[in-house]
Amino acid sequence: FWVCTFTLAVSMGAVFLLPISIVSNEVLLLHPHSYYVQWLNTSLIHRLWNFVFLFSNISLFIFMPFAYFFTESEGFTGTKGIFARVKEALVMLALLATSVLGVFWIFLLFSNDSHLHQQTFSDIWSIYLPYLYSCISFMGVILLLLCTPVGFFSMFTFMGTLVQKPQFLRDINEELTQFHMERDSLRRKLKATKHNGIEGRVQGTISNGHQKTEDIQGKLDEVNADIKELEKRKQVSCVRLLMFPVLMLFSLILTVLGVLMVTQNMFQLLVGIKALPVGAKEMSLGITSLSALGWPGSILETILILYLMSASVVGFYSLPLFCRVTPKYNNTSMISIILNCSVLLILSSALPVLSRTLGITNFDLVGSFGTMDWLGNFYIIFFSNVIFVSATVLCLVNKFTNKVRQSIYIKIKTALLTFVSQRSRNHSASSLNLSTSTRFSETT
Repeated sequence: FWVCTFTLAVSMGAVFLLPISIVSNEVLLLHPHSYYVQWLNTSLIHRLWNFVFLFSNISLFIFMPFAYFFTESEGFTGTKGIFARVKEALVMLALLATSVLGVFWIFLLFSNDSHLHQQTFSDIWSIYLPYLYSCISFMGVILLLLCTPVGFFSMFTFMGTLVQKPQFLRDINEELTQFHMERDSLRRKLKATKHNGIEGRVQGTISNGHQKTEDIQGKLDEVNADIKELEKRKQVSCVRLLMFPVLMLFSLILTVLGVLMVTQNMFQLLVGIKALPVGAKEMSLGITSLSALGWPGSILETILILYLMSASVVGFYSLPLFCRVTPKYNNTSMISIILNCSVLLILSSALPVLSRTLGITNFDLVGSFGTMDWLGNFYIIFFSNVIFVSATVLCLVNKFTNKVRQSIYIKIKTALLTFVSQRSRNHSASSLNLSTSTRFSETT
């Protein structure tokens, strides 16, 4: 449990890594000599990126496999207890690490990089693990490219159902009418009891017999409390009813802005105006703004990055293959929790790389995040932009033109069926006339 909690904390740190860096740059640019931001400097942000990269590697390659093996372990033969399970999990983790690194080392021997051929097996931490993490990060970027457009579609579908028919709203007016009628009835019964001077009795029969005055008063207080609660909900429901269309419009604006920014980045890469998203050798904060719009543009970039992460998580759990691992309340196994934590770590670690690859922000990748070899490949970066724009546009067009396409399809189908039926009737009528004329000629 604590290992999964630590992994989720690292994932949250990776998600907010780029937004914190962007906001820090704008704060230092606006207040360069302020006493209250002296602690915020380039060295701090650089160490933050390095720590997130380090803890991501530790969580992905050590903690998550250990958590899985510990969950499945029972201890070696003749040993029981928690320490026996820990010992077996460590042995299994060592065997897995040896086999994976051995296979990966053999794979690197067939690569064309002469620099990697000169490394030895002792350079695990400095060479092989970052290179392996680079491959996993590339897989995470591909997964983000697949999940984000699907997430846009799922979010718009869900918000569209809330806009058309809010699920959280009930017929509050009808419930209020029922409670008002019940309150009036209880008041009349209470008044009749006091008027007749019969303490603890109610005139007439009430559902399950005579009731005491205290019981009626208690029910009356409960009904009054329910009426007040429903009146509050009625006021809040009007605000919520307006909130969902505004939220859907805001999401649509963010999606369109993201597509436009990625399209601009794609054309700048083609022309050669923009460089490939390789890491910067020297990074300095507070020198210049990252956006042409200044600090408002940087805030917009931060919102877009967080919006992309939200859409990717929604899209991941909306895919047919991965919807089975969706966590369920009081019905999630530990293996499923470990799998979800690992997936969230991969997605969040790839978010800064994807944001820089798509041109959402101009903030250079810091530390080991920018040393991945595939970031210098023009074709990978360009086709990543093309895939994102194409998939997002197709999902949006499919979402907002679905009803129009269905109506057009129904009209065309109806017209074709009408044409075919009329032609068949005309053909049958002509054949009937021909047979009638033939019989008439034969009789004559």
